[in-house]
Amino acid sequence: MKKRFLPLMIVLLTFMGGFITGTLYSNTQKTKTVATSAEAAHSTKIPGVKKEPQLKKQEAKVLIGYVQDFRKPEDIDYKNLTHVIFSFAHPNSDGSLIMNGDHAVKNLRAVVANAQKHDTKVMLAIGGWYHINGGESYDYFKAAISNSESRKRLVQELVSFTEKENLDGVDIDFEHPRSSEDARYLAYFAKELSEQLKPNGKELSIAVNAKVHSVTGTEIHSVIFEPSMFKYFDHVNLMAYDGQWDGEYNAANLSPYSYSANIVAYWTALFDKHGFSREKLVLGVPLYAQPEDPSIKQVSYEALINHNPANSGKDQVKMNGTTYHYNGHSTLKKKTSLALSQQLGGMMLWEAGLDAKGNHSATALIAGELKKQEDTRYYTRK
Repeated sequence: MKKRFLPLMIVLLTFMGGFITGTLYSNTQKTKTVATSAEAAHSTKIPGVKKEPQLKKQEAKVLIGYVQDFRKPEDIDYKNLTHVIFSFAHPNSDGSLIMNGDHAVKNLRAVVANAQKHDTKVMLAIGGWYHINGGESYDYFKAAISNSESRKRLVQELVSFTEKENLDGVDIDFEHPRSSEDARYLAYFAKELSEQLKPNGKELSIAVNAKVHSVTGTEIHSVIFEPSMFKYFDHVNLMAYDGQWDGEYNAANLSPYSYSANIVAYWTALFDKHGFSREKLVLGVPLYAQPEDPSIKQVSYEALINHNPANSGKDQVKMNGTTYHYNGHSTLKKKTSLALSQQLGGMMLWEAGLDAKGNHSATALIAGELKKQEDTRYYTRK
């Protein structure tokens, strides 16, 4: 009996051994396949979940506010400004730099501290119309930049001051180059200052005369710039106001929309011709009202609103026995649209310390218009 079943037993055992071995091998391969699939899910060759396509956002527009050194630092609208330009430092003929006393320096430091809470940049303006030692700043400034040694000193003092006071840059307010020689010295100064500021991540801006006559709309040739120098600047702030002095005094020519349109046309054409980005150009607006009677002082935008909040909707009002001309909300909106439609870099205020508080703030209005129109372009462009 054993001999009869022995071959059969051998066949059965062989079959069962092969079956078990095959089953184990098959399970092992399945395990390996699962592991390989899991690894493949993390491979860069296998696309993950597709993200929604993002539109490229345009560079944010600037809203620059000049602030005079006697203003209360806590009154400045840092939230709506991208830049505060503290005004002014004064150049001496020998290239030394002076501030308007310790109080000005104290205010500057408070401005810097407050601005940092809102990621707002603070720059120092040098020049202006009047000099702290008397007379126009022009004569002191020209003497300082027309000599290589005094120019070098002024550059060094400005760079040192910006570093010491933790500033974001310098603004040049040389009012205004009146000859080709002046223009050449200003270009030298801009170049040398730029070469010292830019490697340290600082900005350089300049305030420029409108260069357009408010009455005739023609170019003003008594102010001369060397166009090549504009390559050194991050912002070129167009002083598109004070047109009342062109020809016979006329307060209505302070800064009407048509005047700003002519100024923008002139500067964009100039920049296009020389291959400079229009983004450098910043359109300035006045936050003060000009009286028809020149013997009466200008008044601030804040004074207009305090007199009657409805004045925000006008461009002229009768007060103090005279008529004042200014830019109300509607005109400020139109000018902001003009700047954006012509691809300018933003808007500038002279000066932020003259603005009204609360719902009638011109600063808040312009900031809102810049943001609204930027958002519109962001969502409509492909």
